[in-house]
Amino acid sequence: MRKTPKALRLQIGIFGRTNVGKSSFLNMVAGQDVAITSPVAGTTTDIVEKSMELLPIGPVVLLDTAGMDDTSELSGQRTNRARKIFSRADVICIVVEPGIWNEYEDNIISEAAANGVPVIAVVNKIDAMEVTGPFLEAVRRKTRHVVLVSSTDQSGRDRYVDALKKSLIDVCPEGILSSAPLISDLVPSGGLAVLVVPIDLEAPKGRLILPQVQTIRDALDNDSMVLVVKEREYRMVYETLKREPDLVVCDSQVVLKVVADTPRNVKCTTFSILMARHRSDLNEMVRGAAEIAKLRPGDRVLIAEACSHHALEDDIGRVKIPRWLRQHTGGDIKVDVCSGRDYPDDLSSYRLVVHCGGCMLTRREMLHRVRMAKEAGVSVTNYGVCIACTQGVLGRVLEAFPAALDIYNRNGHDAKGVLNEQETR
Repeated sequence: MRKTPKALRLQIGIFGRTNVGKSSFLNMVAGQDVAITSPVAGTTTDIVEKSMELLPIGPVVLLDTAGMDDTSELSGQRTNRARKIFSRADVICIVVEPGIWNEYEDNIISEAAANGVPVIAVVNKIDAMEVTGPFLEAVRRKTRHVVLVSSTDQSGRDRYVDALKKSLIDVCPEGILSSAPLISDLVPSGGLAVLVVPIDLEAPKGRLILPQVQTIRDALDNDSMVLVVKEREYRMVYETLKREPDLVVCDSQVVLKVVADTPRNVKCTTFSILMARHRSDLNEMVRGAAEIAKLRPGDRVLIAEACSHHALEDDIGRVKIPRWLRQHTGGDIKVDVCSGRDYPDDLSSYRLVVHCGGCMLTRREMLHRVRMAKEAGVSVTNYGVCIACTQGVLGRVLEAFPAALDIYNRNGHDAKGVLNEQETR
């Protein structure tokens, strides 16, 4: 990994009417021509993303949207994509022209508030139009964070960007500038974590997958030790250790073997379960897994992947999980797959959503997806929880997470819908 992944960056959504200078504002902040600019309204036709370092804030992604007052032939599709940014953005910059603020801008403020996203008002084109005191006062009643810029004035760029950074620091959600732990609260400083990492056809050539890399980094930042081993050598290596590890973490696809090879007094879990806690809501994912025991032939299940990839012959999300679910139900279930950010707006026809770890999405996006499922009355779980459940070892791999384990015990489920008491004894 040579740069911070997008999902770990502060996500800054840029909204505004067509032709207020959103793309020029993006280019000014980025210090380069990222987006095409033109006096023709509606030049930006899709979301433009720019990843950059904005010190002292750190890594950010700027998300330039099409004007939501677009009236062109494709306006409906463009504005729908723009609205999805509300569930992704950590901060919204609404770009306006001096003296212009009415129902459109109020709608942006309202939708941001409904999603719990702070707003910075960026008054653009101050070199061409007068910014009056009454107008500024009216804007500050909408949001107290106001930045005045001329996005085409290169001589003033540093001053404008400094003012923006000050407002960003003021409104950044608590904890956004530092990542939530993966295992640093589970393995003490000086402790040992053993990571069991299969190297198979689905492993990316020449590197590890993102959750594995992030777990290693989180442990090292905590001054913990990490031992990385493949599943075939795991038992042999374990027997050579002079001390017991504080935690064993494995890929979900080898969870049965790793559980069998790990002493009962040593806690173990999976990377996907770590991601469920890190990226979304592990407790909700465990509640959702109880629905697996209730699936019946003909039920619809949505497999949701955060990244787009070429599915291999035995793909975990498209092949293995559906196969395990069908084996459990004893009949056919209808499985749909969505990938990337193409998440359905209507989930009501599904009995269960099984989501990947979400390493390519922000935590805000993952929580938004969980909320969408709950509002539709649909249970949601993730790959790791689902696999451990269908393999009958969910209680075992939740032992490091007391609250989630308590939910598991109270729901009383495993792959057959019956509490496996030996697992959690």
